[in-house]
Amino acid sequence: MLKDGFLGYQTSFMLDFVVTALVVIVPLLLFSLWLAKFKHQFEAHRRFQMLLGVVLLVAVGAFEVDLQIVHGGWENIVAKQGLVEDAFTAKIESVRPWLWVHLVFAVSTPFFWAATIFLALKRFSRPAVPGAHSSLHKKLGWISTVDITLTSVTGLAFYYVAFVA
Repeated sequence: MLKDGFLGYQTSFMLDFVVTALVVIVPLLLFSLWLAKFKHQFEAHRRFQMLLGVVLLVAVGAFEVDLQIVHGGWENIVAKQGLVEDAFTAKIESVRPWLWVHLVFAVSTPFFWAATIFLALKRFSRPAVPGAHSSLHKKLGWISTVDITLTSVTGLAFYYVAFVA
């Protein structure tokens, strides 16, 4: 894995990659919803959701390997900033609550998204068309959408307070 970030801050490549993905994912997800809701292109929506799910799973997996194994945790990436010990300790303690809020959404998102996709694959016909499962699918889909949006917003906030400010 590459050890340095590309957004101009002292981070890692994968951290910057995932932050970039957090900015891109919500508009892509909204486009996918638009395909289903307004264009009635349900099969395109299905393929797009599958692609987003796989890409995010691979990206987050690579990110976790980079963060935990290569760097030994986010605190070690903060340490790249070269803060004196007291300032480093204070920063870690002030940033930690931002991480916990982010993790609430980041941990729940894959479960909601996986349930949404799994049930859709199991209960919708091929090619994908509205059916008896549509009502539950819409609810799970909106929960997943709100959750990934909150994951993105809180992840960007964490990135800012930990690595930019």
